[in-house]
Parts: sequence; C-alpha cells; structure tokens
Amino acid sequence: MLKPRSALLASVCLLPSLLALVPSGAVRAQGVPHASVPAGGIIQAINVSGNRRIETDTITAYMVVQPGAPFDPQRINESLKTLYATGLFKSVSITRDGANLNVTVVENPTVDEVLFSGNKAVSDKDAQAAISLKSRSVFTPAAAETARRAILGVYAQKGYYNAKVEANIIKLSDNRVNVVFKCTDGAQTLVSRIAFIGNDHFSQGTLRDVVSTREYAWFRFFSGADEYSAQRIEYDEYLLHKFYLHKGYADFSIVSANANLNPDRKSFHLTYDISEGPRYKVSSLKIVSGIRTLKDQQLNGLVPLSVGDWFDGDALQEGVDALNKRALNLGYAFAQVNPQVQTDPAHKTIAITLNIVEGPRVYIQRIDITGNTRTEDKVIRRELTVAEGDAYNQAKVDDSTRHIKGLGYFKDEKLTTSPGSSPQQVVLNTAVTEQATGQFSLGGGYSTSLGALVNTGLSQNNFRGTGVNASINALLAQRGTQINLGITDPYFLDRNLIAGFDIFRTVTNSYTSSSQSYAYSESNIGGDLRMGYRFNDHVRQNFTYTISRRNIYDIPTQSSSNIYIMSEAGVSTLSQISQTLTFDYVDDDQNPTSGLLLDLTTDFAGLGLEAKYIRVTPHMSYYIPLEHVFGSKAWVLKFSGTGGYLKPIWGYNDKIEDRFFLGGDNLRGFADGGVGPSAVATANSYGGQIGGRYMWAQSTEVHFPLPVSPDLGVSGFAFVDVGSLWGARTIGNAALYNSSAPRVGAGVGVSWNTPFGLINLSLAQPVVKKKGDQIQQFRVSFGTRF
Repeated sequence: MLKPRSALLASVCLLPSLLALVPSGAVRAQGVPHASVPAGGIIQAINVSGNRRIETDTITAYMVVQPGAPFDPQRINESLKTLYATGLFKSVSITRDGANLNVTVVENPTVDEVLFSGNKAVSDKDAQAAISLKSRSVFTPAAAETARRAILGVYAQKGYYNAKVEANIIKLSDNRVNVVFKCTDGAQTLVSRIAFIGNDHFSQGTLRDVVSTREYAWFRFFSGADEYSAQRIEYDEYLLHKFYLHKGYADFSIVSANANLNPDRKSFHLTYDISEGPRYKVSSLKIVSGIRTLKDQQLNGLVPLSVGDWFDGDALQEGVDALNKRALNLGYAFAQVNPQVQTDPAHKTIAITLNIVEGPRVYIQRIDITGNTRTEDKVIRRELTVAEGDAYNQAKVDDSTRHIKGLGYFKDEKLTTSPGSSPQQVVLNTAVTEQATGQFSLGGGYSTSLGALVNTGLSQNNFRGTGVNASINALLAQRGTQINLGITDPYFLDRNLIAGFDIFRTVTNSYTSSSQSYAYSESNIGGDLRMGYRFNDHVRQNFTYTISRRNIYDIPTQSSSNIYIMSEAGVSTLSQISQTLTFDYVDDDQNPTSGLLLDLTTDFAGLGLEAKYIRVTPHMSYYIPLEHVFGSKAWVLKFSGTGGYLKPIWGYNDKIEDRFFLGGDNLRGFADGGVGPSAVATANSYGGQIGGRYMWAQSTEVHFPLPVSPDLGVSGFAFVDVGSLWGARTIGNAALYNSSAPRVGAGVGVSWNTPFGLINLSLAQPVVKKKGDQIQQFRVSFGTRF
C-alpha cells in the first residue's frame, strides 16, 4: 500500500493550484473523460472500487470533494483531474448513484526492476543515476519516455550523439512490470571540422592549436581530443579569450560558437565567429595605493609590463597576483588589487591603473570539507594556506585550490564561501570529488644504455586515504635490471616533513666499453631512509641514509683484461649519509619554460663499513622563454651545468662505483661513460674508462616546435654539450690516460611525448675529443623532457 491519508493532506492541498497551471484541455488530450455528474443534493458517501494497491483513504484524500459537500459538477470534475495528475492511475471514472459518489480506478503498474542492455559506452550505474524511474516506483509511459531521453543525454555527454535507446516493457503478475532499456551505442561522435570567422590576424591553423578540441585524426585514439564535448567547447572559448588577451587584443570577443551535427549524426562542424578588435600598446601603467600606510614605492617593479609594451593579459594577471602577495607579506591581510583599464581604439593604446584598496574585514569562521569519502580530512587541511580564524584572502584561497589540485587525489575540487554567523565571518566550503589513485603501468621500448627494455610498476598515491605514496617498480632490460620498493609520507608525523624508505636492487651488465676485454657487471642491493623539509614553496632540503652491498663481477679472464677493473673485483659495502638542498623557481615541474632550478648534493661515506669519502655534486638549470622572439611558447632556451668532486678519506682507495662518469645523456656525441681516464691496453689502444674524481659539464639547448600537429607530442631541439672528467689514481706501473681537457659535442634531436613516456632521439657529432674517448653519435633515451 502507498501513503496513508494523514501523509498526503499537505500534497493534496497543493494539487489544485498546480492544476491551475495546466490548460483545461490538457487532461482531455491525455484521454481523461469529463465527469458528468448532475448537481443537487449532498454527498453522503464516496465509494471507491478497482484499487488493489492504493488505499481508499489515499484516493479520497486526493479529491477536492468530500462526504457532506454538495454535488458540484465543477468540483467533481476537478477531483477527476486531480486523481489523474497523481500519475497513479491509468483510468478514472466518477459517477453518481443516488446520494453516493462512485469512483472507479484502474491502477498504473509498479516497476519491479529497471534493466539495461547493449550499453557499453554508458555504465548501468551512470544510466540509473540519470533517471527517476526506480524499482517500486509507479510506471507510466510518460515516465519511461522521460527516462529514455535522460539516458540519451548521458550518451551525449560522453560524445555518443548517434546512440539509440528503446524502452521495452515486460508485464509481470500482480500489476508489475520490468522496464528494459535496450541501448545501441553507435559510433562516438567526433569533430570533423573546426573553422573560425573574423580572424584577420591569426591563421585557422594557429587558432586550432589554441583550442583543446581537435579535428579527427587517426593518431588521436589515445587523447580523445577529437570527441565532441559541450563542456570542452566552453573551455575552448576561455582559451581563445586568454590567447587574444595575451597577444594584446583587449577588445576580443566571441560573437557565437556553433556546433552543427552532420546529417549522419557521426560528426560535428564547429564554427567560431569572433571579433578580434585592435592590438593595444600600453600607454601608461600606474599603481595607486588607497591604503594610507601602504606606499606606492613598496609595490614597484612587480608588474612585468612597461609603457610601450604590447598589452599582455597574462602579464597583467601575474602583476596582480604579485601585488596581492606583496601586500599580504607586508601585513595588509585585507588588501585587494582592482585593475582598471581604459582603451583608446583610435590610437590603439591602453591605460592601466592598479588600485590597491582596503577590502572588507572578513574572517574565516569555519572550514567545512565534503566529498572526501576516502581521503582523511587532515590530508586536505594541510594543503590549505588559510586556517579557521584567519583573515579571508582570495589569493590564499586560490593557492589552496592549486595545492589540493596538485595532490592528484580528486577529479574536481572547489573552494566556495557561505555566510557565517555574523557579517564579518564566512564559512569556507571545500568540496572535492574522489578519483582512483592507484595505478598499474606496463611499458616497453629501447634505450641505447640498456637495450630493449620492459618497465612495469604498481603504485598507490593515497594509501588508505592517508596521503602516503607506496610503489613497486621493475625495469627489465638486455643490459640491466632495476627493482625498487618505496614508501613516502609527505607529512610525516603530521608535520612539514617528508619521510620514506626504499629497498632496491640494481644489476648492470657489460657496463662501459665496447671493448670486450673491458666488459664487466655490477650489482647493488640495499636500502635507504629519507627525511626532507620544505622551507617554503621554493626551497627544500632532503637527507638520505643509504646502506648497500656492491659487487663487481663477470670480468673476462683474458690476459688483456684491465688491471684497474681486476683490482676492484669483488664485494664492497657502503654506509652513506647525503643531503640535497634545492632551490626551485621554475614555472612548471613537468615542462619548465622559465625559471631557475638549483640543487647541491653532498655525500659522506664513512659511517662504518668500507667506503669512506666525501662527494659533492652541484647542478643548475636555467630556462628562458623565447615566445617574445618567435611567437610560440614551444621555443625555450636552456642552460644547464653540473659538477662533481670526490675526496677519499681515512686512507680509503676510491672504487669505480664511487667515481663520476661522463658521456651519454650528460655529454652527447660520446658513449655512456665514454669520456675520461682510460687504461692503456697497448701502445695504440685503450681498455676503457674507469671514472674520475673530478667532473664538470655544461649544456646549452634550445627547444623548438616542428611543422607537425602539436597533438603528436613531437618537438625538436639543438644542443652543444661541453664537459671534462679526470682525476683517477694509477695502479703500479699500469698506463693510464688522464686528461682534464674539455670535450665538446653538438647535434640535434627530436623529443616524442608518447602515452608510454618521453622518448628522446638525438644525433650528435663530437667536435673535440681526446685519446681513448668512445664515440656514439646516435642515441635513444627515455626520461623527462629536460
């Protein structure tokens, strides 16, 4: 049985007013007969028949006439319409029998199950969530049609505009039905053409590269960028605005953005009608402080724009952010930067005034976190740069949003405010949507250093919702094996500490030379403990303690074998503590285009066991964007340098495992470890490199776009590498070539950012080389872009 009479009285009162909104003919159009009941007399009783599931009291409660009321044909007819409006009945008739009113109904069936078939692109869960038709709800054809259209809407959101959905009804006993939605996914609807109207200053191809939606191409089966999405179109409009503002077109606007579905419903044509307007130069730039104690002079030099420059919306936003941060650091928690621009289309100039004003004094009363069904509250709270009781600052709230997004635990994160208990207080609402954080990876390829390889790994970036990262990775290659198990807690003991440990095993076969008499194998098995501290967003320091067992073996037994390797064969042990101090000011950790990255690593071995030395390794990279010269962000100039110093202590003779090697990725044009001190095998041949105590290398590299679609992930680079390695000790009378003279290699290459990782192909020519150096002109390597 459905609702009792007492539970329906409130809804009954609302139905007449709702029906007033329905045209008088609407009910008749659905086949509802008009109640023809003669007037006169008083209703003594209302008799209900035909109801099997719905109680009589429930039915009479919906009627607008009751026993004791006069026979009013108009109100009886309203009762008829009211009963139909409930959706509970297939048919209703009202007749008069003397002083009684007879109501005869035929109930609509109830839904036993809602099922889906043929749906591959849309899951049962997503389809069920989109419809209101549920088990035990009342079935009507209108409800089934509404559900069918809702499922088609889900298909459309996923880019399947050619999908078909049919509602099939299976009748069961006891006036029940099963509703089966038979789905045909069809082909995914792609974007076949993107066109722009009104683009006088930029080509069609340039603007197609700006938007994230792409025209269909066979090589985009991994990205999905050529699939039609209404949400992506909105994002593309934002990207177009951002691009034109960056280029100085302050009056840019999108007149219309139309998506036309082709007659075959398999693809869309996208057309953007735009108005570019003139390109503006900055005629004046003023910073005006409306806060009495905050002087304009304290804010100078923070906006990367000058009079005479082309207007740049990105630079203006960067300046606004810098001013907000400077005011906050100076103690003005409520300061706000309000940019004001005045364009002069006749002279194509723009005047910019940045007004610093005292904002409303609002404090954060409470921080509410919702949606984190798996992640602990503290994991999110520690990423917030504001706390309960702090002054509300939008810049800090934006930083908090970026920090939470950077975790990678959520597919959506929003920080909004709602009024607090007083006008001076707000509640900061942090809403997140969880996503899967576990990952299994499997890849393969080829590397010049290792040969054919297979790489596999299993990781969980948010272990049991604690924010702890756990991973196990294995690299199996022709000339080596690497296995690593690691766990990292980014907030150890809920403090600003990064702690973790690793257990590793590495085997490298035939390590250096192309000379078979100099081939050998090296293994390293051990573990480490790590602890780090973040001083701020740019400076951090890490400490690592490593203990390992190292072995040099599989040395050829021929008489020509190198005495330098033979003397170091066997097992050695290492107990080492290291620290790395890092200054990170690059704009993007994954794909830097500007800024400085500097780190200094020092190692001290001597805490027991055999190895005893001090080793220092600095490294620097500096990136300069060349967009202002070439008009593309893909143009980047990079200067990098590294060095090495090894000092054995306490009478220890350093081993080949302790020394530096040069060549390969750090000096292209030369083989891995192919530069530096080398043993003299005969008067005119060299046995191979044995590493050195002192090393330096410098690289100048420019990255540039290639004339192919950027969606291929292919870019070019040219480089000049310079470096030197020296300082090996001699053994007895064994000859050793040991020159500190610089070596130089130069060449070009291609980077390919594939779904399986980045592949670098380079072709280099040794420009300056010395005796014993080993050459390798073509190189294939995996790794990061820089």
